[in-house]
Amino acid sequence: MRRDIQLNERAFSSKEVAEEVGIATPTVRKYGQILERNGYEFLKDGDRRIFVQSDIGALIALRDTDKPLDDTAKDLVYQQKERLEGSYETEVAIPDTYEENLPQDPNQLKEVLMFLVNELAATREMNVQLTNDMSELKTKVSRLQQDHHVISSSIGNSAQRTNAKIEQLTEQQNNHYETLLQQEKQKSELLQKEIQNMRVEQKKEWTSQNEFNKRLEEAIQKRSEKWWGLFSIFRK
Repeated sequence: MRRDIQLNERAFSSKEVAEEVGIATPTVRKYGQILERNGYEFLKDGDRRIFVQSDIGALIALRDTDKPLDDTAKDLVYQQKERLEGSYETEVAIPDTYEENLPQDPNQLKEVLMFLVNELAATREMNVQLTNDMSELKTKVSRLQQDHHVISSSIGNSAQRTNAKIEQLTEQQNNHYETLLQQEKQKSELLQKEIQNMRVEQKKEWTSQNEFNKRLEEAIQKRSEKWWGLFSIFRK
């Protein structure tokens, strides 16, 4: 999955991209095929490409290039790989409203949900690593304290200053560790809340679709009965 796409980033259809770039819709598909042939990655909904702002920039570059399209596509693929390699962390922005920013397609919603689950798993793994690092740090501090006791028997005041520095370092590391744990806890809670909200929105969307289908079915049924009645009159 592409890590350079933000959760609330706007997605464009092929028709919208064509209007944005000023080219025909078939040309959008053609450029997309050329980019993919050279290794470019698009967000996909099944076989349908979903475009974001960086993809529109790539299409504009193909539109305006004086070089062979494949050569330009290779340059764009290289730029995308550099951008992806530099995206080690993805900041999840929480939108003010879910109605405007949540994807309407259930498949897109599922993919975003999976992204959040993966981010949560990564956060938990980071917490484990932080715990291990803190354990190693405590071990090192403990060894330093043992060495200090040996030295303190012969150097008095110097040992006291060393001990004060060790205690200060320990306190700073403990405070830093507690701060990191609190931040990761908050991030985990936000992700859990986001997942729950997205499930609620998905349920609302499915309920709305079912109600629409029911109303449509009733309307068709009434129209069929009306036309059947008229047909019966003519038969008499």
